[in-house]
Amino acid sequence: YYTSIPGSCNFETQDQEWTAGCGLTQDPSDDFDWDISNSAVTGQMGPDTDHTPGKGQHFLYVNSSAQKEGNRARIITTNLFPASLGVCRVRFWFWMFASRQTGVLKVYAAEEHGMDILMWSSSRNEENKW
Repeated sequence: YYTSIPGSCNFETQDQEWTAGCGLTQDPSDDFDWDISNSAVTGQMGPDTDHTPGKGQHFLYVNSSAQKEGNRARIITTNLFPASLGVCRVRFWFWMFASRQTGVLKVYAAEEHGMDILMWSSSRNEENKW
């Protein structure tokens, strides 16, 4: 669900409506979807818990082991955030412990005509941590 910061979400929801609750939508043109889970479901292939101390357990994940090279899973913010200088910031935690199936995590911004601009990317994280 949302926290007090616009656009933020901690994914601690009891149902599968995290997309609506978190202001996100699955890209219908991608190859596979993001899902919400916890370490009990992802097991050895994922982190032990989410990045928050205490009760936080849920996170978004993709299962890359069942995918072909070049397949994409993409989520999009439902609400548009207007461009700003130093006012609007994207902050998130990620866990990409190296495996042969690990792809590239990318963050794009959409400009006013709908063109995607690559803002950040990471191909792997060599440490087993957020």
